[in-house]
Parts: sequence; C-alpha cells; structure tokens
Amino acid sequence: MPSLTKVEAVDRASKVTVDAYQVALDLTGGDDVFCSVTTIRFRSDRPGESTFLDVQPAALLSAELNGRAVDTALLADGRLPLTDLGPDNDLTVVADMSYSKNNEGLHRYVDPADDNVYVYGFPYVDQAPRIFACFDQPDLKAPFTFDVTVPAHWRVFSTGEAVTTGSGRWRIGPTEPQATYLTTLAAGPYESFHSRHGAVRLGLHCRASLADALKGDVDELFDVTRQCLDECARLFGVPYPSPKFDQMFVPEFSVLSLDHPGLVLLREQYVFSSAATDSERETRAVVLAHGISLMWMAGLVTSAWWDDLWLGQAFADYLAHRITSEVTRFTGPPTTFAARRKGQAYLADQRPSTHPVSLEAEDMASALLDLDRISYFKGHSALRQLAAAIGDDALRAGLRTFMERHAHSTASYTDFLAALGSVLDASTGWDIGAWSDAWLKSANLNTLRAEFVTHGGRIVSAAVEQSAPESHPILRSHTLDIGLYGHDGVRTLKRAHISSPRTELPELANLPEPALVLLNDGDLTYAKIRFDDRSLAVLPRLLPGLTPINRAMVWCQLLLSVQDGSYTAASHLALVAEMLADEPELSILTEVLEQARFEVADRFLPPADRPTAMGEVAAALRERLGGTQPGDQTALTLLRALIDFSHDADELTGWLRSAADGQGSSLPAGLVLDSDLRWRIRLRLTVLGALSAEEVDRARTEDPGPEADDAAMKCRSALPDSAAKAAAWEALFHSDSLSNYGLLALASGFWQPEQAELTAAYVDRFFTEAPRLAHHGDLLLDLLVKALYPRHSATAETLAAARELLSRQDLPTALRRPVADLTDDLARATAVRDGRTAATISRP
Repeated sequence: MPSLTKVEAVDRASKVTVDAYQVALDLTGGDDVFCSVTTIRFRSDRPGESTFLDVQPAALLSAELNGRAVDTALLADGRLPLTDLGPDNDLTVVADMSYSKNNEGLHRYVDPADDNVYVYGFPYVDQAPRIFACFDQPDLKAPFTFDVTVPAHWRVFSTGEAVTTGSGRWRIGPTEPQATYLTTLAAGPYESFHSRHGAVRLGLHCRASLADALKGDVDELFDVTRQCLDECARLFGVPYPSPKFDQMFVPEFSVLSLDHPGLVLLREQYVFSSAATDSERETRAVVLAHGISLMWMAGLVTSAWWDDLWLGQAFADYLAHRITSEVTRFTGPPTTFAARRKGQAYLADQRPSTHPVSLEAEDMASALLDLDRISYFKGHSALRQLAAAIGDDALRAGLRTFMERHAHSTASYTDFLAALGSVLDASTGWDIGAWSDAWLKSANLNTLRAEFVTHGGRIVSAAVEQSAPESHPILRSHTLDIGLYGHDGVRTLKRAHISSPRTELPELANLPEPALVLLNDGDLTYAKIRFDDRSLAVLPRLLPGLTPINRAMVWCQLLLSVQDGSYTAASHLALVAEMLADEPELSILTEVLEQARFEVADRFLPPADRPTAMGEVAAALRERLGGTQPGDQTALTLLRALIDFSHDADELTGWLRSAADGQGSSLPAGLVLDSDLRWRIRLRLTVLGALSAEEVDRARTEDPGPEADDAAMKCRSALPDSAAKAAAWEALFHSDSLSNYGLLALASGFWQPEQAELTAAYVDRFFTEAPRLAHHGDLLLDLLVKALYPRHSATAETLAAARELLSRQDLPTALRRPVADLTDDLARATAVRDGRTAATISRP
C-alpha cells in the first residue's frame, strides 16, 4: 500500500479545507466487522480539481459526492479518487470495517474472565482510515461528531463529550478541530471512577474484571493527574484546554499509551493486579505525565507534517520525567531515565538505522519508522542538555512563546526554534541554529575521555578529549559537570564546556589528585564516557557513595563498554554481584539486574561461562534477600531477579508448592507469591525442564488472572521439547487467529540460551521464513521481529544467514530495518565473545 508523500499532502491541503466530520458507527453487527458511515463537509478553492480520500474497509458499500455516486470499484491501496470538486462539498461513505486483533484500527477484545467484549480505536498514526473515511494527514484538522450504536449495557468514550441519546445510542461532539490520528473512541462495559479538578472532570476506566485492582490505586492516580495538569498549565502558560480528562486502561495494547485530546489510552499492565514496587508506580506516573503534557504539545499544537512528531514526543518525555520528580511524591524519574531509557537511545544511535532526531521525511511511512527511541530518548537528552546550556528559564520561556504563537493550530520544528531564538539574549552569542544542526540534525554520538597528569598528589594538567565515529564525524558542544572524587568519596564539582577534539581544563590545575574522575557528573549531556583504569579500579568501593543519578549513569556507561568490548562481561557481572548488598535505589537495582541477566549474561558472556556467572549473581541475590525486613521494597525486585538467574529447580518448585499448600515458604517475611511471581517461576521451571506441558495447562485453569493466558502461552513456547517448539513456530508463522499479545507471548518464550542445541535448526529458518511476517502492520512487525530474532546465537554462521536475508532486494523497509539493527547487535555480541572490540565488526 503506498504511503502518503509530503508532496501529495501539500497538494491535497491546497485543494481541501475540511469543515466537519460526521461519523456513525454501528458496533452491534457481529464479531468481525462494524458499519461505518462518514459524512465529510469540505471546501475547495480549486473547484473542478481532483483529490483522493483515505479509507481501508473490509467492504466499501457506497460513496456519494455532492449527490452523485462515486465508483467504489476505483478504490485501490486505501485511496478512493474524488473528481470534479465543488466550492462546497458533501461526501458520504458507507463501509464495513474489520475489527482488529493487532492494534490497527478498532481493536476488539473478549475478556476470558467474564466474556465481556471491549473495543477501542488505535488511529495512530495512519490507522484512522480503518475506522472511518477521512483525509488522513495532520494539518487537515476539523471538528468531529460521532453517533455510535452499541449493546445497551455498554458505555462509549471519546475525545469529546459522550452522551446517551437512547438505549445503546451515544453522541459525541462536535469536538474542537483535531487531526484524524488524534481522534478515537472506546466502548464496552468499562468500570469507571470519577473525580474533579476545578472545572475539569476526571475519569479512570478499565475492564470490569480489573476494577478491584484499579480501585486501590484511584487516589494515587487522581493525585498524580491533578499535580501534572497544574504543572503543565504553569509551564505552558495555557490552562488545560478541555472540560474533561479521561484515562483508560485497555487490553492488548502494543504501546505504553496513546494520547488524544481529553482521552488517554494506557496499557492495562499499569493496573497492578499483583504486587508492585514504588519504582513501577513511578514509571506509571511518568507515563501519565507524558500523556498529560501531550494535551498541549500534540493536542493544542499539532505537527504540520509527520516528521515533526518527534518534537512533541521528545518534549513530553523530557517534561514527564521532570514534572513527576518535581511535583509528585516520586523523586526518581531522572535517575530511572539515566538507568533505562538513555541507554536504549545510545544503542539505537549506533545501529545502521541511526538518524537525526529531526529529519525531513518524504512520506508518512519513513516518518513513522524514524519515530523511535532516538526521537523520544535522544530528543529528551538533547533537551536536557539544552537546558543545561541556556538555562531552565530560557527554555521554559521559549516553550511558552511557542505555545502562545501556535495554540489551536499546527506548527513545525522551525517554528519552535524561532520561538526559542526570540527569547535568547543576543548578547550571549548563543546560536540556536548551530546547536540544532549539531544536536538535532546530526546522527550518532560522541565519546568523551578525561586525561589527567598528576604529580605529588596534585593535578598538573587536565583535558577532555572528544571523538566521533568516522561514519558521523560530528563534534558537539557539551555543557557538563566533572566530578573529582577522593578516596574518601568527597567530591569537587566543576562545570565545563566541551566543543573541540581536546579541551584543556586549566581550572583543575593544583587540585588534589582524584581517585575517581566522573565526566558528566549529574548526567547533563548525551555521550559515551570512557573511564580510565584508575577510576575503574576504585568503582566497587566508591560507587555506593555516589548520588543515585550518578550511579545510574555509571551503570549505563559500563553496559555501553560491555557492548563495545572495552569492559568484559565477566567483570560487569562480578561488579553486579558485589554491589547487590549496597544498592538501595529500586530503579537502579531493577535495571542493572535485568541488563545483567538478559543482555550481559545471555548475549555477551561466552556460553561456557554463563552457568557459573549466573550462579554467583544468584548467590548474592539470596544473601541480600535473606537480610531484608518486612516492608523492604527491594525484596520484591530481588526475588524477581533471583527467579530469573536461578538454576535451582528444587528451590523454585519448593516455593510454588509451599504457596499452593498455604504453608508459607522460605521467602523473606512479607513476600507473597502472587500471580505474577507464580507465572515467573513457572516460566523459569519450564525453561529448566522441570515443568511439563500438562502442568502448565493445569496451572492456567487453576491459577487464572489478567495475564494467565499469555503467560501460559509463553511457557508452552519455552518448553524444552521439539514438538512444543514446532507447534509454536507453526502458530507464529501461519496462524491468523492470534492477537498481537498472543504472538508476542509465543515469540518471547521461544528462544532460551539453555536450549541452544534444541533450537539450532530454527536459526536458519528464521532468516529464510522471516519475510512471511511482513503481512503484519509495521508496529506489530517491529515488535515481533525483535522478539523472534535469534539474538542469543552469536556465531559467524548466524551472521552469515542474517546477511543473506538482508541481501534480498524485495525486503520491505519495515522488515529490513529491525533485522539490520538486530544483526548489528549480534555482530557486536559475536565480536565481544571472540575477544574483539565492537570497532572491528563488519556492519550489515
């Protein structure tokens, strides 16, 4: 299907001004399709011209433009030609639309707990034509009115006010003018909780079977919502622009959240039906804050074209972490970002698909492919660096000016630069254009190293060296802090501005010789940091005394060093085992342990060394866990990690049996094996060959829960049994009945490092059969390839098979891109396992 090009969009916008959408949806017609009737009123300054409509139906039943029939047989590739436009036009389109199982259009879900049916729209960013006919581009905004027919016991929610007009009949709108990709609705027997914040009505909604779990968190969620709404209004200088704000937790959601004016859809994993740590609650609060900030940065000011979507998303991510840490009870989001998301940006920025944060996209598809971790997390990091360079006050003033100039309209990246430039004092000499070119218009990242000469316990000279890869030889200006730590942990902090290959730091001369030099103290800039040997040697002793954000930054940089081959996987895991006794920060503990298990141990450590290294970490986890007290939130994080690291099937089985018998267990006081922990243990036992298919099926029946179906499916795929692997593979490549979550459960359970011999034959099969996955939509395809790629098979033979697939000229970009990136990751792991550095790898 062709992707809308920028040239086509500009041409269509020159012919069409949309005045209103009237959409009637009938959701009572069965399990497979629903009826969609769309009337569009639009004007044209070029009467007699032609254009096209976007619609992707199961069946296009009729179309009528200004009283004359439009030939529905002309529909091709989701486009219906419209000819002989008038000055004022009425267009009505009647179609049957297919319900979705994979978040493309109107997603339909049947709750296995009670057989209730729920639907919600996923228009982002090019799926609205699967719900209603439209001119699907962001600058053609218009008011929407919906008339929705549903079963009598259902309720309907949307971006506008939804009111009942009779049994099973609801009307929404008219809304304020909004883009098609920001227009959605949800319907079903949702349970709701309500509150107010001044004149704004607040709502929280979920499926009925999760209502009890949500009820316990309603006060916290409403508090976070109120705090973030107030702070965004203060920052942007504009009140929240809607009379209502609904947040819905929906099933089988492929992303963290989708943010529409007045209605945010969130994945229902944020309704905690099992025990949750404060770190997980903090993450949920950040996701809520992200959605709230987009009420201004996407709803109030909309991107003029898809390639500027990054601006709203990067700002939303940056502001969400700041706002949450400043106005809610959660103070750790900047630390969590440094520990988790920033590392994801660093890795993405070194892959073959790296791209500038801001780039011109010639068509919708390429713009969407480039809306990724670089857009969100490097964009966030660049804004944090900008704030360090020009000051918070200037950045916030620029943001307010941008909002004042473009509220209720569309805007571009250049509009934002103009707003920011207007508030910068010309006397400072700050060139926002040059900064933007280096940080936002250039790809990849720099590496920074400190060079110190000392004598007699004092610094004689100091400098910072900056380098860039040959493929992207861009040096940037970095405003950062340098921490000089003595053997006693006392810090001397100096601000520095780095812009050249070598920046001398004469202000550090004569200071006491440091034991540890910490470039980027406070994590203000975005760069690789290379530690000198002396600093690495004292890290185990001084690391616990660093601030949380610095500990997070150090762990992130150490992982980058493992991935580059400049720090061994064995050393990393040894440091993890050593630090477990002292790390109190939940987000750091969680991320470091997950990275140690699933990145370092599974991918970069030679397979022969893996059991011993994992056993040492497991022993350290048991020791720390045994010393925890009731109420210590680290206990849950430690137990989850111990389950993942353990090779002791007897221990794991004992926990399950004692919990089932109600006799307690050897777990620390206060810990209970809830549904999440039980299924985590079952997965690990399955991988170890200590749980059979029959036991998995019995557990699914006897231990139901919100995610039991998917957890059992993942266990079945993880069975060390050739028949189970064959069945999972067949379903992954040939089933058309599985939802997005079902497919991802099978894919994520299939490959296990302990089962390398059993699954060896499937490695080549993945690379020969992967093109069969291309019929999935781009979002699901990307997630599925990432889950199903044989990332543990770090061998020259696997690389050869991957490169043979990439040599095919017929691979669609949406498939080629994740395969190329994952092959680059695999080449890194292969080089490191072979004792080489990542600089020696051959790129796919």
